[in-house]
Amino acid sequence: MTTAPPSAGSPDAPAAASASFGAFVARAYARGELVVQPRMGFGDPGLMREGLERTRAAEAVTVGTLTLDSYTRVNDLPAARRAVAEGVPLNGYPLCTHSPAVSRDLLDGVHGPRFPVQVRHGSPKPEHIVAALLSVGLDATEGGPVSYCLPYGRTRLDEAVASWRTACAMLAAAGGTTTDGRTTGGRTAGGWTAGGRAVGRRRADARSADDEPATHGDTTRLPHLESFGGCMLGQLCPPSMLVAISVLEGVFFARHGLRSISLSYAQQTSPAQDLEAMAALRALSDELLPDIDRHLVVYAYMGVYPTTRSGALSLLEAAARLAVESGAARLIVKTAAEAHRIPTIADNVEALETAARAARSAVRRPPDASALDTEVYAEARALVHTVLGLHEDIGEALLLAFRQGLLDIPFCLHPDNAGLARSFIDSDGRLRWSDTGRLPLPVTAVAAARKLTSADLLTALTRVQRTYDPGGIR
Repeated sequence: MTTAPPSAGSPDAPAAASASFGAFVARAYARGELVVQPRMGFGDPGLMREGLERTRAAEAVTVGTLTLDSYTRVNDLPAARRAVAEGVPLNGYPLCTHSPAVSRDLLDGVHGPRFPVQVRHGSPKPEHIVAALLSVGLDATEGGPVSYCLPYGRTRLDEAVASWRTACAMLAAAGGTTTDGRTTGGRTAGGWTAGGRAVGRRRADARSADDEPATHGDTTRLPHLESFGGCMLGQLCPPSMLVAISVLEGVFFARHGLRSISLSYAQQTSPAQDLEAMAALRALSDELLPDIDRHLVVYAYMGVYPTTRSGALSLLEAAARLAVESGAARLIVKTAAEAHRIPTIADNVEALETAARAARSAVRRPPDASALDTEVYAEARALVHTVLGLHEDIGEALLLAFRQGLLDIPFCLHPDNAGLARSFIDSDGRLRWSDTGRLPLPVTAVAAARKLTSADLLTALTRVQRTYDPGGIR
């Protein structure tokens, strides 16, 4: 199979100078440098600013992160306001509670073309978050209608799909694009209320002092949206499903007006299978998103983390090598403190610099058509094209797919997930299907596996931890 040529602005093509998140990553990729990013979030604006400053100053190519607090994620803004008023520590930055002026001051002199900042949140209904981030001059975030719904609570999938349609429209309008792809002129930050309603929007040519300066004649913003689909439940989801969800959410974003996106994949249990998954993700994005500014993102392992410092850093280094070798442009890091506590700023800086050093020792592999002759690619392609064939509206297609069990996340307890599919870790470390339920996969996709017991599940959950901590697999 041949893949489509790289789109303008994608990591595989030269990028014009721009203040956008996607263009910053593309320029680093063109130089052969991996962008590394923390998940950092603090409730105190001063501490949050310090975290951004030290991320920017790290000996690595970095982008910043505002990770939001749990109250904001679930839109319990009264609780967030009480916590701020009473000085109660939060597990992230309350973007929707602090005034736009406070957040602009936090970002002033830190966020810019040489250091873009992404908002990370975990919300299945993110309109209030998108409105808030646009109001302070930010335009990069992440999530998706499936990946920020099924793993995190009981919000109905149809409600999440509807909310993400609106969120995508808000971001697209901020970049001067409608959901049908028409150009409208760039929107400024102040175009949306906290509930996601359009108000008093003005074109980008009517700039204020708070607006990001244009570069090389670029007069519109290019908002960026990253799919979290490659991280479903963190572990024990076969890579073909992770690839499929990430690609389908990317299609959802593109069809709702986004012109700059990224697709994710989380490091799993087999380095060889991870490389196959990344090749499948690239090939399917080339096929289905040829004209979109896009790049691939690797997440350091999302499951039970090594408890030793040496084990944790070794696992992170392996993630960095995976990112470089597979052609990813960005890596989301984890820290040596991951198994024990919320990481400090210093923990995060150490992780960024450790990953950057490991990345510099790795070599990007050239494209190889034979890399697509794998079960991961065949399964992912079958899943993606089955879903796309269900309905011309991608949101409706996703709903039908979950309703019919054509998409099914192993061990996911959400009421809209069929819960018939099951997975296991084979003797070679690969994640495989032990039961495909109603997934549109051949009988050969099911590997021989005994019925999974609770003890087997616990053993599988800790496999990576035991691999990297002293003593190896036990």
